[in-house]
Amino acid sequence: MQDLRVTLIQADLHWQNPTANLAMLEEKIWEIEGQTDLIILPEMLTTGFTMDAVTHAEPMNFTTMKWMKQQAAQTGAAVTGSYIVKEQRVFYNRLLWVKPDGSFQTYDKRHLFRMANEDESFAMGEKKIICEWKGWRICPLICYDLRFPVWSRNQYLESENRMDYDLLLYVANWPAVRISAWDTLLQARAAENLSYVVGLNRVGQDGEGIEYNGHSAVIDPKGNQEKLMTDDEAIYSQTLSGEELVAYRKKFPAYLDSDSFNIKLS
Repeated sequence: MQDLRVTLIQADLHWQNPTANLAMLEEKIWEIEGQTDLIILPEMLTTGFTMDAVTHAEPMNFTTMKWMKQQAAQTGAAVTGSYIVKEQRVFYNRLLWVKPDGSFQTYDKRHLFRMANEDESFAMGEKKIICEWKGWRICPLICYDLRFPVWSRNQYLESENRMDYDLLLYVANWPAVRISAWDTLLQARAAENLSYVVGLNRVGQDGEGIEYNGHSAVIDPKGNQEKLMTDDEAIYSQTLSGEELVAYRKKFPAYLDSDSFNIKLS
């Protein structure tokens, strides 16, 4: 495995203003120093965490998707983040993973935050995705998914003699009032899955008066925080070592004792 350079863009989102958010995020993308392999943007990157899906949803292959394809093509990096998508009469909090060649994958948020009535506004996702990029296998998830370890569990694929993924990624609008859970769970997901974990959160205050204080982080496969960002807007890049990941899994192959299971979707 080669190394993978990831860039986290921790931003204060404009409330329900896609035009302003895309312009702001584009400026930040062009502030990235040097080449990067993966650019990570927040959950609901065009609007903030709004339940007004009817007003702000887009069809696929519309403004935001075209914008993300453009950013990927211009930077030579994969670009990912979520926004509100409408398919027929159904709304999704959908993560889009876009490569520089324009190819893409989508993941619909599985665990909807009922305390904000997200489950009343959006449809639940039914499958995870694994994105292959630069020799890495990456599993991107969204915010509240972090609280559900079974959904994110890294399984050993015996027939292929490898783990399902190498990097577990969360994009989020995680409130400051529960930030200690965010910090703890990111480390837990890394340690239990023998995987790098990256969590990208937003900062600032949204239109509902909810405060966000970032704490975007990069966690190594042992569960150690390699970087914990502050509560300010920031752009941070870090190189993840493929060699160190392979060496640790060889030295500490706990995955060989893991339980096999299938998830039954309701």
